Amino acid sequence: MDKLPPFCGHPLFVEANAARVEEALAQIPAERRGSARLVFTAHSIPVVMAGASRYEEQIRETARAVADRAGRAEWDMAWQSRSGPPQQPWLEPDILTHLRGLAAAGIGSVVAAPIGFLSDHMEVLYDLDVEAAEVARELGIEFVRAGSAGLHPAMLRMFRELVMERLEAGEVVACPPDCCPGMRRPAGGRGSS
Repeated sequence: MDKLPPFCGHPLFVEANAARVEEALAQIPAERRGSARLVFTAHSIPVVMAGASRYEEQIRETARAVADRAGRAEWDMAWQSRSGPPQQPWLEPDILTHLRGLAAAGIGSVVAAPIGFLSDHMEVLYDLDVEAAEVARELGIEFVRAGSAGLHPAMLRMFRELVMERLEAGEVVACPPDCCPGMRRPAGGRGSS
């Protein structure tokens, strides 16, 4: 089995996410659209894990590229789906905490863009559409969630391009050794010791 190379900075990935952001911004009335805060979200991970990978850097680079393409100079990064023991530090701020901070700063409209997720699955639907939307409502913030890149036509073109590149190369191209630290399985396979 082969896998596609990382595509977080691929122009078509950026295009798909920017289109989703623009669709969400269009839901905010024109007179408030310019002052709406764009907040990108991704799955939080332990700080230790973040220090051993390019995950946070790649998320932020992609968010910057998407914001630029969508014409938004100001944007924020927040995290969601934290789990694990409370004493273990994870990437922050959590989206719910961040919404409270935005409300305290007088921000009245927020577009949350789940840039770290490819599809609108349960974590996106619950963390953003239920929890974050409820907190925003309590704070009096207009809250619109952008769709994930999902099956946007630019994503489909990107996947096709990446698959064709692999097929045309005629060889399996391995990820660089530092691609997925912490995600490697022991040599004996799943669950072996």
